[in-house]
Amino acid sequence: MATQAGPPPVVASDRSGKPSRTLLIGLSLGYFMVLLDLTIVSVALPAISRSFGVGLSALEWVTNGYTVTFAALLLTAGWLSDRLGGKQVFVWGLVAFGVLSGISAAATSLGFLVALRLALGVAGALLLPSSLAIITNSYTVPAERARAVGSWAAITGAALVAGPVVGGLLTESVGWRAIFLVNVPLTLISLVVTVRFASETALKPRSGLDLTGQISAVVALAALVFALIEGPAKGWSDSAVLIALGLVPVAAIIFVRAEMRAGDAAMLPPRMFRRRGFSAALVAGLLANFGLSGLLFVLSLFFQDSRGYSASLAGLAFLPLTIPTAINPIFTGRLVGRVGPRRPATIGFVLMGAGALIQAPFTGNSGLAFVATLVGLLAFGFGISFTLPALVAGIASTVPTEFAGIGAGTLNSARQVGSSLGVAVLGVVLSLSASNASGTRSALIVGGVTLLIGALIAVTGLRGRTPA
Repeated sequence: MATQAGPPPVVASDRSGKPSRTLLIGLSLGYFMVLLDLTIVSVALPAISRSFGVGLSALEWVTNGYTVTFAALLLTAGWLSDRLGGKQVFVWGLVAFGVLSGISAAATSLGFLVALRLALGVAGALLLPSSLAIITNSYTVPAERARAVGSWAAITGAALVAGPVVGGLLTESVGWRAIFLVNVPLTLISLVVTVRFASETALKPRSGLDLTGQISAVVALAALVFALIEGPAKGWSDSAVLIALGLVPVAAIIFVRAEMRAGDAAMLPPRMFRRRGFSAALVAGLLANFGLSGLLFVLSLFFQDSRGYSASLAGLAFLPLTIPTAINPIFTGRLVGRVGPRRPATIGFVLMGAGALIQAPFTGNSGLAFVATLVGLLAFGFGISFTLPALVAGIASTVPTEFAGIGAGTLNSARQVGSSLGVAVLGVVLSLSASNASGTRSALIVGGVTLLIGALIAVTGLRGRTPA
């Protein structure tokens, strides 16, 4: 088994002896870029549809091609981070992400674009747990670590809602291919900062890769998403859809059995679930991204198809959702450090659920409908800025330090599973409706109720005050 040789790594620090703020910014920028890619595509979907002449199910694959591999491989990325070192894995992910983003801008067919999105998901998966592992190992004082993790989550959380605005403006002014070129300079900046300031994390005594667990996880998620996306188009009695539905429980059972047999060598060590708040944080993360990604997908199409907005105007329509993430995260990070993740996450889920439900009755073009959209998106944005930093800090305070990488990978895997399911499930709701407006109304109700369930899970399952 591999272990760290020699003295512990020395982390670049400022004059106070704390890790360099530049390092935190560089790591956050890498994660920002990964999450930006989850949402920047949403407003460009109609333009991609016109460019390649494809329909709703194909557009869902442009979105979910990224999230499926991202979610399915996050656990393996966490294992790699713990086994090979966070810095090394982070640098690999950065290089791959930048190169693949540049190639995506030159995609000549939908199939090629979806294949590149699948590959980008793999590269993105390498970046997420490794960046949090570097932060966790760099900040050794619990209070400072909580603040650093909160800042990391707060900075990068803005990417989830900045994507539609940036994507809309670029699609309208340059074309949809420009949304992928944004990643190239961001990659270079993050790479320079990481190489200059980050030291390698201590290697963990983990055994061989849990191939059975990894393969079964990929099969279960991919089969479920395939069935949900292709079911409405091909018909639920189609043989491919039925096979996919049958694979889901089989692969899930194999995954659970493999993890229970492998113990701490598992991709997802079972003993982590004995930690108070761990399971609740995972379910809450899944539901949060179900609502967020599902709402962005549904409203991006609604704004352009039903209200006739241009791509840039549709992106700007999400500004009420973006503004809270620019002003609230610093407060949220401090709040989580004082009172723990339970109350901020609960408040966030209630605001997100209310924000979706407020808009549901008003899918027309009246003045009241515009006001409902404004208020609903504003509430949703404040909800995001409370929920996401709280969940990340909750996981960081729950798992042992030696499982920092796998803990981050598990939470974010759950979140990206939620993203994939949000787009797929609410896509089904849209496809079964008579019009885009009525489908949007139903989708907002489903999303809002799901988020309120998340509030119940947060208030009953998450931890209170973070230990000092």
